[in-house]
Amino acid sequence: MAYIPAEINQKMTENKSNIPGSKTESWILASRPKTLLAAVVPVMVGTALAHYENQTNFLAAGIALICSVLIQIGTNFANDLYDFLSGADKKDRKGPERALASGRISVKEMELGIAIVFGSAFILGLYLVHLGGLIILFIGILSIIAGLAYTTGPYPLAYNGLGDIFVFIFFGLIGTIGTFYVQTLHITSLAVLASLPVGALITNILVVNNFRDREEDKQAGKRTTTVIFGKRFAQAQYIVLIMISYLIPILLYIIYLREVWILLPLVTLPLSVKLIKMLYRLHGTQLNKTLELTAKLSALYGVLFSLGFIIW
Repeated sequence: MAYIPAEINQKMTENKSNIPGSKTESWILASRPKTLLAAVVPVMVGTALAHYENQTNFLAAGIALICSVLIQIGTNFANDLYDFLSGADKKDRKGPERALASGRISVKEMELGIAIVFGSAFILGLYLVHLGGLIILFIGILSIIAGLAYTTGPYPLAYNGLGDIFVFIFFGLIGTIGTFYVQTLHITSLAVLASLPVGALITNILVVNNFRDREEDKQAGKRTTTVIFGKRFAQAQYIVLIMISYLIPILLYIIYLREVWILLPLVTLPLSVKLIKMLYRLHGTQLNKTLELTAKLSALYGVLFSLGFIIW
């Protein structure tokens, strides 16, 4: 259980009665619905890959999707809680409103929410363990631990420049390959390569978020990669991840498929160019639009990438 400083507890009590909206709306806010696409895309692409091999298991895919979304929500809850307790989230933050910082949800309520969501993901995931064996149990437990360790624990990942790596590994490699594995019970080089653009574009959502919040994060002691290496690094990182995302379909076309459908994600290239320009031209709250469009790019790319495998 988290320790609640007296001044924070008092402030929350004072603000709570003035917060509009129902408790349901507050929990929806805390779940950060716009970020949940990041949990959907890896499962979608992994299932499309299974379809490509004629081994689709829709029940496994459905449960993998629910577990992925629940782990994303649990991570968001934990992030909301510990960013609030650490002082990284304040009422005047540049980003969207946060449930704890605004006083909509109490610390104890959020702790309970975290336990329920992660617990539900674990229980549902036992079916996937039945299909895929102990390796899936290990991945599931590791995913939950990583979701908590993202902003808490003795060495919180997001506060020590490891958030980007966490997102790339868990939302790219593990999310995509794991979904493919529980349906086919094997791993291929094609699945590994296909997971790279998924992770790259979802990581770029975090890159924009950290780029926007770099000053507040620095003041709060949150050492993201942008805080550590600077804004130029973040801009270059964004571009490199974009480049990886568009090189992979071309590589897959040359090595594996020889079908133009796998090149469908290239349709989104103009949007990527627009986003790169926005990252260089916009500042502060203006970057909220860049963040939103980066998430939409990830989703659109994922849909087109999946179609490439399904149509083939």
